[in-house]
Amino acid sequence: MTIVLFLIILSALVFVHELGHFISAKRAGIRVDEFAIGFPPRIYGKKVGETVYSLNLIPFGGYVKIFGEDGEENADLTQTNVDMMQIAETDSARKFTSKPRYIQALVLVSGILGNIVFAWLLISVSFMSGIPSSVDGRYASEVQNPRLTIATVLPDSPAGKAGLKSGDVVLSLKDGTRVFSGSESESAREFIGESKGILHIEYARGETPSVVDVEPVRGIVAGKPAIGIGLETIGTVRFGVFRSLYEGALTTWDILREVTYGLLGFIKEAILGQADLGSISGPIGIAGLIGEARVLGFIYLLSFTAFISLNLAVINLLPIPALDGGRLLFLAIEGIIRRPIPAKFTRAVNTSGFFLLIAFMLFITYRDIVKLL
Repeated sequence: MTIVLFLIILSALVFVHELGHFISAKRAGIRVDEFAIGFPPRIYGKKVGETVYSLNLIPFGGYVKIFGEDGEENADLTQTNVDMMQIAETDSARKFTSKPRYIQALVLVSGILGNIVFAWLLISVSFMSGIPSSVDGRYASEVQNPRLTIATVLPDSPAGKAGLKSGDVVLSLKDGTRVFSGSESESAREFIGESKGILHIEYARGETPSVVDVEPVRGIVAGKPAIGIGLETIGTVRFGVFRSLYEGALTTWDILREVTYGLLGFIKEAILGQADLGSISGPIGIAGLIGEARVLGFIYLLSFTAFISLNLAVINLLPIPALDGGRLLFLAIEGIIRRPIPAKFTRAVNTSGFFLLIAFMLFITYRDIVKLL
């Protein structure tokens, strides 16, 4: 089920990204030759009008083939030379490179905007359905049904080794004859810090209740025992349609800003040789996180999908060949030098960048597999 969910979510994220390119290109009067989900070989394809809509075998990606974007000149036409000349004259104004550079930039950016808008809609739906929120957060006065929830779990801590995870709801803590069953996070932390033996923890993951015994240790928190979890009192916030759309926009902006800062910080650390590649997840790692979100509930799955969508938007804006940001960089250079960059050069650079990205993804996937062994 997790693999199916992962493929559905990935396909949805690719679809909205490519749909952004597709819509903006069509509205700008640019010919779109193919709209594809996945990479070849092709499983199914149907031509509607001038565009072929394709479903390909390799599910990790997709593309929109825009006429003239990579310098191709009717390479797929099979008509006679006379027909080709007539079509070329007809479609010359519909080439990507025939449009003003600001139109080209808008087409390139539209895929990124598609991911951002998609995330905004998902977060807005989460607000309409009831989104988890801390009693100490922005919506403190509007939180309903507050519960003691595990916000973070330190790796290799007693809690982590016992299988506790972020999002688990703590129902009760027992230490010998003492029992804690409230929702106040500060009181729960004090209870754990005063424990003198094994803690009997009742918790719920999604709708499934469970029990686990954890022995607090010293050294995690100065001066008292701890089990390596961060606790928060989290309830549910639910709004109407218009308020949800507004709060969804604010939350989308906040996440987008944090993702951008985090990525820039990672790039800085990578340049300095201090980056931790273990913090990056590939397809297998993301699939595992999707599985965990599914167990916690539908709203968690929506929120995680929105988070991935915003990550893809920011990553695609990086000035790396084969990404939208790399193409935007070439466009900016062309604007500065006042002439087009040779098509053969851009194709070679973008192709090289694509294979480097595939190689990096395979490397991260290998690391994800090693973590599971």
